[in-house]
Amino acid sequence: MTALIIGLLLFLSTHSSRIFADDNRSQYIAHYGLAKWRLAYSLVSIVGLALIVWGYGQARLDPFVLWVPPVWTRHLAALLTLPAFILITAAYVPGTLAKARIGHPMVAGIGLWALSHLIANANLADAILFGSFLAWSIASFVTSRKRDREQGLPTPHGALARDAIAILAGAVAWFVFARYLHLSLFGVVPFG
Repeated sequence: MTALIIGLLLFLSTHSSRIFADDNRSQYIAHYGLAKWRLAYSLVSIVGLALIVWGYGQARLDPFVLWVPPVWTRHLAALLTLPAFILITAAYVPGTLAKARIGHPMVAGIGLWALSHLIANANLADAILFGSFLAWSIASFVTSRKRDREQGLPTPHGALARDAIAILAGAVAWFVFARYLHLSLFGVVPFG
């Protein structure tokens, strides 16, 4: 469990620099340059992610059960991850209405992914992992939207055809991940 927590601290702290330490981040970039910031950010994030994956795997070997979720929560989680995948995809398809209206669909998608997994999983490691990502996504979304308003960023225009691409690509990615990858990566069949 220690590796999971250290990994979360490393990974989420780097991804929280604009939430809690935007001035320090700006000073670091001004002093050392954007390339060095990205390198440090990437290295800490990779180490954090590796510790999350390893620590979560280790914690699942000896689970501490907090509650027993009803079976329907697994089905709800599987369904909620579909819009999560679509939102995450919409973040990478330029010109979507989702990006124009939501502003930060990647963060919203991660929040929905975390919430869906928090609903369906009942171990302490699950609560720590998915609860941390849910709390981070809420804080990140709120501060990012506030920063956008303060900076007076114009609302981008989106096209429905671009959203169709995001929906199709997100749905395909969701299906492939749920049907073919989730079992081999995590030992759980989402629709089983």
